[in-house]
Amino acid sequence: MSTIFNNQVGIVTGAASGLGSAIVRKLSEKGVKLALFDKDKTGLEKIKALLSNESEIYIVDITNEKEVAKVVEKVGERFGRIDITVNCAGITGKTNIKSHEVSSDDLHRVFEVNFMGSFYTSKYVLPWMLKNNYGRILHVASIAGKDGNAGMLAYSSSKAAVIGMTKVQGKEYAEKGITINAIAPAVIQTAMVEALPQEQVKYMTDKIPMKRCGTLGEVADTVVFIVSPECSFTTGFTYDLSGGRATY
Repeated sequence: MSTIFNNQVGIVTGAASGLGSAIVRKLSEKGVKLALFDKDKTGLEKIKALLSNESEIYIVDITNEKEVAKVVEKVGERFGRIDITVNCAGITGKTNIKSHEVSSDDLHRVFEVNFMGSFYTSKYVLPWMLKNNYGRILHVASIAGKDGNAGMLAYSSSKAAVIGMTKVQGKEYAEKGITINAIAPAVIQTAMVEALPQEQVKYMTDKIPMKRCGTLGEVADTVVFIVSPECSFTTGFTYDLSGGRATY
């Protein structure tokens, strides 16, 4: 087992499925002790059973600030420190619709999960990281947050907000040994993508020069590097995982 992480402690939101579960498994292989956040208790239990390193599951609604604050405190008290946080939890909301068809309720719901959830988690882990002058926070954004995907106003806008937050936070904690970055995947083969209308997936995939979806393994490997001690001079940055779609 790799010792680069030195028994560090990490939180991963949306850990029960998709990107979150792939990232959890990879970090566990590298020796990270993990706190798994999700609303899906059954999914968390299944993932925990597959992990090779110490882990705990926490049933939490990341859109509830008080709940997030309470659970993060539990993690800190349980493990004594928090070194890594990866904000994976996300939803697309209604897609393949024009802006004038977007409901305010759906827009708010998507922002609550994708943006506010990431904000709440980072807000309450940062004091723990400041105690040790060390930390790695990674927000999972999207290529849609850079380019904007037609038919996905709520999702694209929420991920653009995540990228904006990353730039601010990266600057604010740059002298504290804490890096805060984002990743912007294009279409990754997950259950969330499989649930989208086929025409929406084709619209997104056609924009990728590699003409394919990314894999969960490709995302997880990139995440492991970004949240590692080796990635120490990059902060406030959004990493591209888009098969050549984004070159900026």
